[in-house]
Amino acid sequence: MEIDEAVRGCSDRRLRTKYGNAVYVVQRAFALYLFEEVAFSFNGGKDSTVLLHLIRAGYYLYKKDSGDVAQMNAVKNCPLRTIYFESPCAFPEINSFTYETVSTYGLPLETIHSDFKSGLEGLLKEKPTKAIFIGTRIGDPNAVGQEQFSPSSPGWPPFMRVNPILDWSYRDVWSFLLTCKVKYCSLYDQGYTSIGSIHDTVPNALLSDSSTEKSFRPAYMLTDGRLERAGRTKKTNPKVEMNSVVSNGMNYTEGGQMISRAASIIVVGDEILFGTTKDNLGAALCKKLHAIGWWVSHVAVVHNEIDSVAEEVERCKSTDDMVFIFGGLGPLHSDVSLAGVAKAFGVRLAPDEEFEDYLSQLMGNNYTGDRNEMALLPEGITELLHHKTLPLPLIKCRNVIALAATNMDELETEWDCLLDTQESGLMPAKPFVSKHLSTTLSDVQIAPVLAKLCLEFSDVYIGCHRISRAGPLVVNLTGKDNQRVDAAAEKLTSSFEGQFSQVDSCK
Repeated sequence: MEIDEAVRGCSDRRLRTKYGNAVYVVQRAFALYLFEEVAFSFNGGKDSTVLLHLIRAGYYLYKKDSGDVAQMNAVKNCPLRTIYFESPCAFPEINSFTYETVSTYGLPLETIHSDFKSGLEGLLKEKPTKAIFIGTRIGDPNAVGQEQFSPSSPGWPPFMRVNPILDWSYRDVWSFLLTCKVKYCSLYDQGYTSIGSIHDTVPNALLSDSSTEKSFRPAYMLTDGRLERAGRTKKTNPKVEMNSVVSNGMNYTEGGQMISRAASIIVVGDEILFGTTKDNLGAALCKKLHAIGWWVSHVAVVHNEIDSVAEEVERCKSTDDMVFIFGGLGPLHSDVSLAGVAKAFGVRLAPDEEFEDYLSQLMGNNYTGDRNEMALLPEGITELLHHKTLPLPLIKCRNVIALAATNMDELETEWDCLLDTQESGLMPAKPFVSKHLSTTLSDVQIAPVLAKLCLEFSDVYIGCHRISRAGPLVVNLTGKDNQRVDAAAEKLTSSFEGQFSQVDSCK
């Protein structure tokens, strides 16, 4: 069988080990379930392409080990019932590759046009299915808590999820495809490293070929597999109404794309809520984010309680591009931040060997606590952000970054490292421009004019504050377009001739 021969004959010992474990899972599945009770979920991507050929090899070896020599030639392609969830948002290349592959290997295809859950409910009702091969890998959004054999989640139709490549890395996937010389979707040769829908997938910028305009190197040339999903993008809905005064300049688009990003800040500390200490770090981080063109949508201080942290992270992670969390990191009973992050993502805390090694090198014999406790990180969603100036890498869980800083100097160091680390995802956006106008006019006099100004200049943030109730009112105009900010300032000052003067800052 060509797949088995190619892998066992290669010099890549890691691949041979991964392959051996994966085909064992396949053989085990065929031993546990009747062939007609098993299905294969295929989506045309690289992971399911790997899985297809592992199933072919595993089934061949299963038949060979069972002594069914007469059928050896007939089982090489393993005509397993194949499920394809076809979406109108799929790339045409994915659809073409899927149907071509099905034809090449003689797979009986069942195409489903509904969502995954509804499609499975209808499928399993029509044709009893006890197990489905799925190409899930650790690091995938749905991989948390799964094992090689995992029952379907509560509320879903009952079946066994069989995950032969659960522990495979990005490197393992490409090592297999290239070693076995099997065909894969052509998009991967155009710089796509992780393929979703046509609305949220672009070529991975890390594979951009500087020698040729708009050209990308193949996916297998990506050296850091942790950045596999860097080509997945968030795109704005063009139907969003931008003229609402509620937005007040908070939504910026240019050419149909967002030119500003949003962050939220969570500070964990009972002592701040008790009034014992003051939160200076949150305010400093707001300034730093604003300086690189990011909006800060929300700042919260929460108790040192797992549920309090989890609720705040849950609220912020789905609405903002990035969430920063301070405090609550360490071995103390009150250090609950990472446990709260794990709960917000629905995962458990698990030992991280790499982080434990860093802790061991940093603390040596001086540390008397349970070092394993400090090395427990949210499972399956954690990425360590390394930098040569940091004694310990920073912890990133999806779009949540835990900052270890306890003072301004430490924050400065960690901030510089984040900006210098591509994996952080903290990319500068188009910078803000601001004007600050001071007046002695009363709030009542200026309020109607400002309300109209917000409607006319929905892309400019218009805010006001007083240093004291009897002092002057400062109107702050902030936006991404210098001409629009100037126009808004001109419209305001012309409404009250001689009543405004420009000041250097909003302080």
